[in-house]
Amino acid sequence: MSRLKTLVRNQSGVQPLRGGHSLCQGCGIPMVVRTVLSTIDRPTVVVNATGCLEVATTRYPTTAWNVPWLHVAFENAAAVASGVESAQRALRRRHALPGDEDVAVVVFAGDGGTYDLTAIAIAHHAPYVAQAVAVHWHDLSRKVELAVGVDGPAFINVLTDCPLGWGHEPRISARVLNAAVDTCFWPLYEVVDGTYGLSYRPEQPEPIESWLGLQARFAHLLADENRQLVAEIQRQVDADWDELLARCAPEPSPSPRN
Repeated sequence: MSRLKTLVRNQSGVQPLRGGHSLCQGCGIPMVVRTVLSTIDRPTVVVNATGCLEVATTRYPTTAWNVPWLHVAFENAAAVASGVESAQRALRRRHALPGDEDVAVVVFAGDGGTYDLTAIAIAHHAPYVAQAVAVHWHDLSRKVELAVGVDGPAFINVLTDCPLGWGHEPRISARVLNAAVDTCFWPLYEVVDGTYGLSYRPEQPEPIESWLGLQARFAHLLADENRQLVAEIQRQVDADWDELLARCAPEPSPSPRN
């Protein structure tokens, strides 16, 4: 409850992403955006790569954004974000911005634009890297809080669903996303200064069919002639989960260095 109060307080009565956008019914993107931005307790600039979020929230001549916002291409979101941060430093040196005002720069990518960066970000020694899911909003908010507190870049890979593309009713969005976590297909973890730690562990992992079976896009896999493919997917999920467990520290993850 205290974290929910914090999110509401940080909004100052103004949602960072208001209604009136054209994102599909049941889309989890607005929940992710609002959770992320409402967690941050200081001025924020959003850099938004091309994707559903960008297209659906900025239909000319309107916008659903209540924060400074830039649209960029798939491939240069990180470069633009670093440019915004460099511009802030330059403006402070010229006394055009308050010297003690800390402005956060948040990049929203999507449509697969950064799908492989969890492992890449870890390999490049980013001080904070994490994986989250839209429906575990409390966990996502905590991870955002840690991410904005580090000295340097941080990356959080957040899974949310697309009812239209995945082929499921919008009303079961939470069930679908929870299944991704509970089957260990999408584990929730964080890497703090190179140290791995789980942030959620299913008491009894569910079979991968529990996730596949909720989505029409995977209906062909559940046909009798393709059962061996499901078995192969299960083996890969199990292997990835075992590898993650082996990497994780036995105790909770440490707080990142500031």
